[in-house]
Amino acid sequence: MNKRDTAFYLGIDRSTLYNWEKSKPNLYKTIMLGLKADEIIEKSEKNIAELKELKGKLEATKSLENK
Repeated sequence: MNKRDTAFYLGIDRSTLYNWEKSKPNLYKTIMLGLKADEIIEKSEKNIAELKELKGKLEATKSLENK
């Protein structure tokens, strides 16, 4: 997510985000880390769903082979 998208997501102006980056670096870092964590969690959940789908297909294939 770029700074423009981040500002839109947070409901603030890009200049506010830029000002936070310069004048409140800890706040800025905390926000950016939180957004990155959300992104990682979202990707992990997607990967888990894909793995469960693959597991189901593998189990279905194995059960057909055993018949």
